[in-house]
Amino acid sequence: MTELPLFPVTTVGSWPRSPALLKAQKLKRLGRLPLEEFDLAADKAVLEVLRQQEEAGVDIVTDGEQRRDNFYSFVAEKLEGVRLMTLAELAEVVEDRAGFEKILQTLDVPAYSLSNPSCVGKIRRREPLALNELEFLKKHTTKPIKVPLPGPYLLTRSMFVKEITRGVYSTKALLAEEVVAMLREEIEDLIAAGASFIQLDEPVLTELVFTQGQTRTFMCAALAARQKPEEELEFATTLINRVLEGFDSVRTGVHVCRGNWSRDESTLLRGSYYPLRSSLGRMDARQLVLEYATERAGDVLPFDGKELGLGVVNPRTDEMESSETIRRSIDGALTHYPAESIFLNPDCGFGTFSNRPIASSEIAFRKLQVMVEAAQSLR
Repeated sequence: MTELPLFPVTTVGSWPRSPALLKAQKLKRLGRLPLEEFDLAADKAVLEVLRQQEEAGVDIVTDGEQRRDNFYSFVAEKLEGVRLMTLAELAEVVEDRAGFEKILQTLDVPAYSLSNPSCVGKIRRREPLALNELEFLKKHTTKPIKVPLPGPYLLTRSMFVKEITRGVYSTKALLAEEVVAMLREEIEDLIAAGASFIQLDEPVLTELVFTQGQTRTFMCAALAARQKPEEELEFATTLINRVLEGFDSVRTGVHVCRGNWSRDESTLLRGSYYPLRSSLGRMDARQLVLEYATERAGDVLPFDGKELGLGVVNPRTDEMESSETIRRSIDGALTHYPAESIFLNPDCGFGTFSNRPIASSEIAFRKLQVMVEAAQSLR
């Protein structure tokens, strides 16, 4: 495993897409751009994102998720049995249509702007989810590479739209069996190809404890989830541990936040990680990647035996955190974690949804620079 400095700086994964790449994504989606031409546009975008990370001094790089439409919907292109459906299309099939539309209105999310990977048949990997991303990036950098993947609970909840899925998988648990197997196969490929850090994104976990079981996030297909929050948390923890079991040769992490689809913080979830403390502590991931740059997240909590991916900048604001502010955040974390267990990252991705970026590349770059400046001063 690559030697890292104290307070390694990385990102959660995503980066804003350029206008040229957004156009290429749209043309590909409409069937008007061959995959080979899209790949050329994406390659160019990835190299620019890599250049900015390396110029800023980031220690662990990602490809900025430039080939993805968002952090989890992209699996529809990779998996058989999964179809990408806009929220408007889902509104036509869900039983509780009025409740679904109320969620969209509350969250300031236009029904046409986001899509959901929905299970419509038996799922199987048509091609790897992220192996090509890793292989391309490895050709152009010597730095350690983080590969973010949608977590098993997120995928199971989002893909299980009971009105169209139960004819194939009668329960979420049956679908989850396939999801776990698919993700383990993916991680095996990524380890063999030289990934340094594999991160599972599970932002929807906060919804379980901050909304008393009432769905109000952008994973709107989760309207199908009606179990008690404690049962869902146990289900999620079990799935994550089954996916990660035995993968000790690579750094693994779980990212949990409170939503990243809007710059309007009032639409995002609020609350300490305390209600999730038992579940997060039992997850077999080496690192917990958590947001703490927003006051909505509460105080830093200790998780014995874990590394902390400490969120020190808010990607949803143009306000630039100072090096001193970041150092104070790190000082607070040092009361619970040894220095060698603290990594620095933004709270969330800078471009979680390609069509709804919450930061410009210029702001993202400057925030990386100040993170690096704070890390270097502490080293």
